[in-house]
Amino acid sequence: MRHAETVTFGGSALDRAAELRGDPAALAEAARDPKAHSVLLWRGKPLVTGEDALNLPRLPADHPVLKDAPGAPLFLGREAGAPVFARDMTEWHPEDFDETQLGGFFDPREQRHPALDASQRFAELRRVMTRLNPRDAELAATARALFGWHATHGFCARCGAASELAQGGWQRVCPACGARHFPRTDPVVIMLITRGNSTLLGRSHGWPGGLYSCLAGFVEPGETIEAAVRREVFEESGIAVGRVRYLASQPWPFPASLMIGCHGEALDDAISLDPVELEDARWVSREELADVFAGTRSDIVPAREGAIAHFLLRNWLADRLD
Repeated sequence: MRHAETVTFGGSALDRAAELRGDPAALAEAARDPKAHSVLLWRGKPLVTGEDALNLPRLPADHPVLKDAPGAPLFLGREAGAPVFARDMTEWHPEDFDETQLGGFFDPREQRHPALDASQRFAELRRVMTRLNPRDAELAATARALFGWHATHGFCARCGAASELAQGGWQRVCPACGARHFPRTDPVVIMLITRGNSTLLGRSHGWPGGLYSCLAGFVEPGETIEAAVRREVFEESGIAVGRVRYLASQPWPFPASLMIGCHGEALDDAISLDPVELEDARWVSREELADVFAGTRSDIVPAREGAIAHFLLRNWLADRLD
């Protein structure tokens, strides 16, 4: 697919400088580099600045706000030769913040730290992802996924001992048994299923009102991408799928998936819904989908802009899948 790398979180060509990760001396030198800078996150929310178009502020190593980010920095790579790190200030507690409000599907609230410029605030990545340029979107997604992995994988899966951060954040090492653990990424197929002039959309339980999207599911051990597409579509909707082809991929750091976008051709159109998997599924014609994106239908809300489902549906509607 010619437009594959224009998907959100893809295509910035960040120099990840992986050759430095296994060299503690080189990482220490990078941290001392006067050009080194950091992007900052709070509980998965990146620090942003700007209005319509947003940017990730690059903070120098001596910025006073970093006293509230005492954990080890994660090495993300280089920008124009300058080392770039990610810092996490999860332990900071804003005044009047309600902990029970965290983790919502779409969080409109923003937090401001007193040591930062008034225009700088922490914002939910899902909400602002399309307002970031490709480089900042990639940095934010990478940092969020890495910090999320470290937060949930602090113990060795082999022996249960506490593990330690290594290789600039790209590994955890167990001092007890020597096991090495790497950041987890879960492969997920997401399918643009078509039959003639229509595409298959589904709605999961608990989604915001009217939201429909492409069907999706995790790839199982020992399974090809094509087989996963056919299995997931049949399990959820009872639709048999024939030819499958890959279109595009998207890293999705909520918390740590790689969305593998595919096009599948349905062999029939008789939906047999699995009510455990989906609340509803329906065929939507091109003309109906055009109305959905135009906002003239009240019964269907399209997949959020920035998600690969929105990207696939838009390109199918515009006949740009090749």
